[in-house]
Amino acid sequence: MSNALLVAGTTSDAGKSVVTAGICRWLARQGVRVAPFKAQNMSLNSFVTADGAEIGRAQAMQAQAARVEPEAAMNPVLLKPGADGRSQVVLLGRPVAEVGALDYRERKPVLLERALECLADLRGRYEVVVCEGAGSPAEINLRDRDIANMGLATAAGLPVVVVGDIDRGGVFAAMYGTLALLSAQDQRHVAGWFVNKFRGDARLLAPGLEMLRELTGRPVLGTLPMLPGLWLDAEDSLDLSTVVDRVDGRGPLGADVLRVAVVRFPRLSNFTDVDALAQEPGVLVRWATRPEELADADLVVLPGTRATVADLAWLRERGLEPALKARAAAGLPILGVCGGYQMLARGIVDEVESRAGSVEGLGLLPTHVRFGAEKVLARPVGEAYGQRVEGYEIHHGVVEVEGGVPFLDGCRVGAVWGTTWHGALENDGFRRELLREVAELAGRAFVPAPDTSFAEAREARLDRLGDLIEEHADTDALWKLIEGGVPAAGSLPFVPPGAPGSDA
Repeated sequence: MSNALLVAGTTSDAGKSVVTAGICRWLARQGVRVAPFKAQNMSLNSFVTADGAEIGRAQAMQAQAARVEPEAAMNPVLLKPGADGRSQVVLLGRPVAEVGALDYRERKPVLLERALECLADLRGRYEVVVCEGAGSPAEINLRDRDIANMGLATAAGLPVVVVGDIDRGGVFAAMYGTLALLSAQDQRHVAGWFVNKFRGDARLLAPGLEMLRELTGRPVLGTLPMLPGLWLDAEDSLDLSTVVDRVDGRGPLGADVLRVAVVRFPRLSNFTDVDALAQEPGVLVRWATRPEELADADLVVLPGTRATVADLAWLRERGLEPALKARAAAGLPILGVCGGYQMLARGIVDEVESRAGSVEGLGLLPTHVRFGAEKVLARPVGEAYGQRVEGYEIHHGVVEVEGGVPFLDGCRVGAVWGTTWHGALENDGFRRELLREVAELAGRAFVPAPDTSFAEAREARLDRLGDLIEEHADTDALWKLIEGGVPAAGSLPFVPPGAPGSDA
């Protein structure tokens, strides 16, 4: 079977997700039925599928790029790091264990089998499957139990293209070194390169691309330019900049801008919830970790977190609690989402996630939280401000509401709102009405734009990714790899020294 391709990277954040999504959109625009796949993903940014399965948010975005419904098979293994050095293992959309790194390593052979089953299933149902690797394929200390890069490629017979980030420097060394640290068997699968985030004169780069081809025997299949304001669904909060960027340059409609400060927890999750706010003309969204960064904010958002109790302790250590309580007392807006909503409670009982027992909350909402062993995964629909709202839920903490005004599944007291629903701000009508009230409470002459469509903005971004591949990649060569599979034995040279201890 030769209808799949693996996109690997020289490093994390090299651009694997961008290239994978771009290839998916390029193929989908040609009428090809294509699906994304990532065998193993480590991310706190996740999504709930229509049938209630949890997968990486990047794979959900790639499914949208492919114009298909996301499903658990597209990301069979999801790791969600916690506060104690352990990670929750989500298998086919359901949590199955909490493990440390060494414990997880012992599970990998079984997980590889499940991943291969999912990939085979997708290859049977779709014309093309575009797979994304994880981290780097040259992590030689992990190769014997790898299930996402060369371990997957060799087991499933996948040709591999490797993406390198030229913007961070050293891209030629990273590419050559990646190949040179692979065994002869693994090297046989690597068929070409993508240079990502290029800016400058292509004529200056051309000699280096030719030398890379001569040194490795593999061509550069595309030099992809830097795209400012891409705001791709990131997998890791380390990818986040200080300000959440926008695609278009429209200014505010009213006399004032609206400033939103989002608390950047150490175990921040589902941080893409605030992307929709940043798409509103005149709304400035910034990440905050200090009390003074909340001082001029018109709205403070406490987002989701994988470790509610631990991040609540961090919030207190950073001196943010007095600032939040002063805001609430002054009638200035605060919005808590999922873990952030749980922190606003009077008390939290957690014998599951942190095992901390009873913990005092911020006390800004009349609620109590108790963590349950079963994770809640749902796609709720409701109404607020007279607007239909769709969202998704991913949480162990169950909130008992004891007062206030109902708000989605949560409540509101004064200028403090709380809900467990992720994705609510992507609903245009609801978002506009919420911002309208935030502006009124904050005393800002801010007017929400009547025509901002987050769904259209997301589609436009995905089309930009498709354009990136169509205009800057050798699409004929990509087609040949997808249709032809792994290059024939002996057709590509071996680059020494090869993996330590291999037969190369």
